[in-house]
Amino acid sequence: MTRKLISSGSSFEQEIGYSRAVVAGEWVFVSGTTGFDYSSMTIAEGLLEQTEQCLKNIASTLQQAGSSLDDVVRVTYVLPNGSEFPECWPVLRKYFSEVRPTAMMISAGLADPRMRIEIEVTALKQSKE
Repeated sequence: MTRKLISSGSSFEQEIGYSRAVVAGEWVFVSGTTGFDYSSMTIAEGLLEQTEQCLKNIASTLQQAGSSLDDVVRVTYVLPNGSEFPECWPVLRKYFSEVRPTAMMISAGLADPRMRIEIEVTALKQSKE
């Protein structure tokens, strides 16, 4: 089975020892992704804005892996305040209402207090590549 590592260029990947994503055979495993805008290294305050940016970051990573948000089969949401999860639903429906992957939400602390959500996905690699 072939294995391809995808990097976002973050120094944390080298320091901690992880990849933004790993393509293993037909599967793409995307690490937990936050709402940081990596082009400016800023993060919005609002949960909806962070959720949107998380999914844009994930979409970019999946594209590099030969996949897309339409190929997501499993998603895990992590929020420090689980009671805020319903606020995210309109954004999540925007991206996943047709795909309808399996899902799980966990309430847990995140690495930076500015982070209000982290999202991890598993997707299938598109067969055309």
